[in-house]
Amino acid sequence: MSSLEALAATPRLLVALDVDGTLAPLSDRPMEVRLTPGARAAVLRLAGLPDTTVALVSGRTLEHLRFISEHSDDWPILLAGSHGAEYWLPGEGELARADDPAEVALRDDLQAQAQALVETLDGVWIEPKTFGLAVHTRLASPADGDRAARLVDDLMATRASGWRRRTGHNVVEYAFRSEGKDSAVRVLRQRVQATAVLFAGDDLTDEDALASLGPSDLGVLVGDRDTHASVRVADIDAMAALLARLAELRASTQRG
Repeated sequence: MSSLEALAATPRLLVALDVDGTLAPLSDRPMEVRLTPGARAAVLRLAGLPDTTVALVSGRTLEHLRFISEHSDDWPILLAGSHGAEYWLPGEGELARADDPAEVALRDDLQAQAQALVETLDGVWIEPKTFGLAVHTRLASPADGDRAARLVDDLMATRASGWRRRTGHNVVEYAFRSEGKDSAVRVLRQRVQATAVLFAGDDLTDEDALASLGPSDLGVLVGDRDTHASVRVADIDAMAALLARLAELRASTQRG
């Protein structure tokens, strides 16, 4: 029995998926990103099966994740935004959280300071985040990208040295919340009482979750680099095909 077949036969399955680079192409215009038709169809097919939960797990804020995934209130799909610091659940909506007012005030100040530091650097932009900020350098020259990283790193080391720092595809993110995608998978696994989990992602920020998986779980990397994942697929279309195959196997297993 293959790992995918074993996963398909588990009593209660959680399929937790990164979005950017995994289900949707990376883009220089992040808010224009959308799931590919194949990925969207596979995700909805899985979500419609009995004892099967699908969750989108992203570093994007919950608001942005809902927007780019075209998520609606009647969707059965769970959302974990901001690397697992924000959640949306079917029938409950967005879960309430208690943010430290001092951290929120510092966040606002640092977002403004970071923007001022990089405003003369072409192709660099600061993304305000619910729990911090991100420095994007995809459109910048290598020199300007390096300078932006140094300037904001120095700012954060001085003003918020305890914040969590993450690196991704041409982005560095800082947050006063320490949750990672590993904690998101743990929370979701407990929430739905999953007996096995598939987690898939493409970026370095997905490695926390991939490393946290157990022997009954399956980790999938979209791309080709060193990883904790046990399975690699070449691209988003191949990831969609894997999810479609899992849906087919699970439906067949459930029919018995």
